[in-house]
Amino acid sequence: MSYKHSLKVHLFCLITISFLGFGFTEATHAQNLGSIKGRVIDAIANEPIPLANVLLAGTEKGVTSNLNGEFEINNVNLGFQNIKVSYIGYKSLIYRDILVTRSQAASVIISLEPDSRQLDEFNLRPSPFNKTQESPVSLRTIGLAEIERNPGGNRDISNVLRSFPGVGSTPAFRNDIIIRGGAPSENRFFLDGVEVPLINHFQTQGASGGPVGIINVNLIREVDFLSGAFPANRGNALSSVLEFKQIDGNKEKWKFRGTIGSSDAAVAADGPIGKKASLIVSARTSYLQFLFSALKLPFLPTYYDMQFKFKYAIDDRRELTILGLGAIDLFRLNLQANETVEQRYQLRILPKNQQWNYTLGGVYREFTKKGGRHTLVLSRSMLNNTATKYQDNQEDNPQKLILEYASQEAENNLRYEFDFRVKSWKFNVGAGLLYARFTNRTYNRINTLAGIDTIDFSSRLNLASGRIFGQVSKTFAQDKINLSFGLSLENNDFNSQMANPLNQFSPRLSLSYSFIENWAFNASLGRFVQRPQYTVLGYGLPDGSLGNLNNGLEYIQADHLVAGIEYAPTENTRITLEGFYKMYNRYPFSLRDSIALANLGADFGVVGNVLVNSSAQGRAFGLEFLAQQKLFKGLYGILAYTLVRSEFSDKNGNLIPSSWDARHILSLTAGYKFKRNWELGVRFRFVDGQPFTPYDTLTSSIKSVWDITQMGISDVNKLNSERIPAYHQLDLRVDKVWYFNKWSLNLYLDIQNIYNFKSTTRPFLTAIEDQNGNPLTDPNDPNRYDLQELPNTSGTLLPTIGIIVDF
Repeated sequence: MSYKHSLKVHLFCLITISFLGFGFTEATHAQNLGSIKGRVIDAIANEPIPLANVLLAGTEKGVTSNLNGEFEINNVNLGFQNIKVSYIGYKSLIYRDILVTRSQAASVIISLEPDSRQLDEFNLRPSPFNKTQESPVSLRTIGLAEIERNPGGNRDISNVLRSFPGVGSTPAFRNDIIIRGGAPSENRFFLDGVEVPLINHFQTQGASGGPVGIINVNLIREVDFLSGAFPANRGNALSSVLEFKQIDGNKEKWKFRGTIGSSDAAVAADGPIGKKASLIVSARTSYLQFLFSALKLPFLPTYYDMQFKFKYAIDDRRELTILGLGAIDLFRLNLQANETVEQRYQLRILPKNQQWNYTLGGVYREFTKKGGRHTLVLSRSMLNNTATKYQDNQEDNPQKLILEYASQEAENNLRYEFDFRVKSWKFNVGAGLLYARFTNRTYNRINTLAGIDTIDFSSRLNLASGRIFGQVSKTFAQDKINLSFGLSLENNDFNSQMANPLNQFSPRLSLSYSFIENWAFNASLGRFVQRPQYTVLGYGLPDGSLGNLNNGLEYIQADHLVAGIEYAPTENTRITLEGFYKMYNRYPFSLRDSIALANLGADFGVVGNVLVNSSAQGRAFGLEFLAQQKLFKGLYGILAYTLVRSEFSDKNGNLIPSSWDARHILSLTAGYKFKRNWELGVRFRFVDGQPFTPYDTLTSSIKSVWDITQMGISDVNKLNSERIPAYHQLDLRVDKVWYFNKWSLNLYLDIQNIYNFKSTTRPFLTAIEDQNGNPLTDPNDPNRYDLQELPNTSGTLLPTIGIIVDF
């Protein structure tokens, strides 16, 4: 079935079902009301706040909380709703994206931050845009509704991020997070305070990208996305920190959700376990392998994942959360898809790959009577990654083995934090310990400029690391000025350079000044450090020793300077203009390939499995513009533009454009909610051409070289000297929701790349073949093959029907 025919079928189905539902919807319109229940508590002391004002946003309907901080708002319109909460002596808050259905009341817990001024808070305008003293710049909070309805986002947060400034991407079908010209390996992820090393299926080891996200958004309440001004308690990041905040299980009865999307099907549930505990859980399975097989693609991916969160209120001042996240990924070849030159090229170079990973974590919180909070986090994460490749896929012939890779990464983390206040001073102090084990078994025959090289080793790395941190924040001039200063020290036992914590001294300073009503100047200055990848630290030599142990490896260092202006004309609108400058030092540089590892990570495989030193340098700088309208009177939108330059040093020490030097990035996302629960959203995205390295055709064509991997060798003397053309894409999404007495149904049509734009990436280098598919000899040199470059295009019209059922 063609994509165009599939699109017509999907449109017909959606329109037909929608019209069938009109009569029922009209007949039951008067019953389309639900309720919101919740509790308002002090964010520091975890105590109830009685008599707090709770107002349904956009209406005059509201209630006050009782002596236990509890409230209930009845006769609420169905769908996503927002509420405003305020009380004297606390910062007013807008709690967004509460899903209201008829089947049962929505349940929320709202934490209010104390305000030092003790004034009449009801006169202050709350904002739906998150802004903290520690991170007044480069912080975006993305709600559940924004994730779910994002056109072309596939309900995947990594795709949704592309609607915001500073976020780059590649034309390939991947979720690489490229922030402000930094590499995909420079990001860190936290799930309810627990560090999660992996958030994508088929993850590129040593980076962060993959084609599909692991985290199920059915369990997510909101995501904080920081592209700078990282607080001191979040370490080991150079470009971004993502804080995923999950929902709590329903305290009254069990709820269930089933979803079918573009690539997978999922089930999720949440509900009470006794009077003091709740549970949320989900499981997903893919069906991409069936679609790819039908389309005769040369690879067949299959994945599964599971996620859960158990929360137990020990008493009013103590709580325990246990969570888990895991995935299994299987990638096999479709050897029957070999009819075209492109198919045969893919079959020649792609390995078979299997991965599994998990994170298990526990978070214990205890609130003191004086308003402090102790937090203890214990977690374990593990990745198992294997890959094999045989020449011409002849797996029954051991002599044809090209690649055999087996690696495990295991991390055990312990972190303690104490939050407290002294009058208008806010403090966060803590420490962390890490113990990691990394094993690597590699056999790989590769092409190099010097010819064929065989890498064969087994290695083992045991690493212990420690970290201390602290942050203090203070408001001045009746909250017009906010200052925050933080620092951290970190070390590990890999070598003497990293063992000295003063080499990883990481201070940071943030400032926010509200100089006119609705206007603010925000800035941050900081030094951030990141440990090299385990693949780098654990790279081995044939004798089993660690190859990079004596190469003077150091923590990667990035100095950030960010400053900008913020204008908030209404409580639902924000406009920002920020400039940023990042200076990189001590970046790993591949001694074999003569390239900074900062240029790698947006492809499948492994980054860092090579001899390196810490000699590379780089910089990234630019401007970001954001105009955002939160949902108001049915309309929402985001306009984001980024001007960015990214450069890293080549083998001669000269700064040249990096692989992420996109220069111009433009994104426009907008939507409107119509009557009768219809919604329309569109997203347009433009990314300027990014650099790539041409092939060394002369060396690649040597028969003894080509016969092994049948892949082109990059000419590092011309590193990133060419650019792909700019690419752009328009996505559209239509949603229709029906609310029944005990369940609801959401059907959506998501069309990615609606005008079928074909983006061009780095070309394929392949041998010219005869009629039997055999490579032809160069007529001018019998020792070489006759090679050619083939266009490498991606992008197609991709319509998807999605189904979400809540009951």
